[in-house]
Amino acid sequence: MTSSKRTLSKVPEVTLLFWIIKIAATTLGETGGDMVTMSMKFGYLIGTGIFLVFFLAAVVAQIRSRTFHPVPYWLAIVASTTVGTTMADYADRSLGIGYAGGTSLLFALLITSLFVWYRTLGSVAVDTVRSAKSEVFYWVTIMFSQTLGTALGDWMASTAGFGFSGAAIVFAVLLGVVLAAYFWTNISRTTLFWAAFILTRPLGAAVGDFLDKPLHDGGLALSRYSASAVLLLFIIGCLLIFRQRPAKIVH
Repeated sequence: MTSSKRTLSKVPEVTLLFWIIKIAATTLGETGGDMVTMSMKFGYLIGTGIFLVFFLAAVVAQIRSRTFHPVPYWLAIVASTTVGTTMADYADRSLGIGYAGGTSLLFALLITSLFVWYRTLGSVAVDTVRSAKSEVFYWVTIMFSQTLGTALGDWMASTAGFGFSGAAIVFAVLLGVVLAAYFWTNISRTTLFWAAFILTRPLGAAVGDFLDKPLHDGGLALSRYSASAVLLLFIIGCLLIFRQRPAKIVH
């Protein structure tokens, strides 16, 4: 009888806590990105440069680590959401690509990233992320998904006319559909994970915009500084109170 050997992934186990922190991180990405580009008036291009350096440094630290550690992992996730926010805003608004064009382009890049990852390593399941090569694919895919989520959230809220609260409800419902599919269908768990991962970003973008956009634009006009601080403290609290385990690979 062959015994199964368990090894550990470099990413956390996907639990309810994972999704709670992920949604908080994506919302922080929206308020934090807007805080730097708008409130601090650095603009989209400089803001993208700042957060891209932050993201690359966090990813390098994550890849150099031999085992999973929550702090560098979630720093990289937060960095990916903030740079995703500023990159999408720069492409949509400064370059004039527009929300529909930006969403289409980023969706194509995301699918290409997943396709190349699968053809290269044979799987895009996150619990197999344990080598430097798989981690590079993982973080490139996350970067595209976070940027896509920003463009998609803005497109739904503005161009499609749902407003920030309406867009948040739409994406929450879509996440509910993914959750139902998880419990009541045989759809690939990897497919459902990436669908949920992508959808949490526009949900966070819509919620973040709802918190800090002016009242006449349908927001609550909260301070981007205070909203970002509260979200950051919430994430830190979750990491301090609850223990996260690395995903296990059975082979």
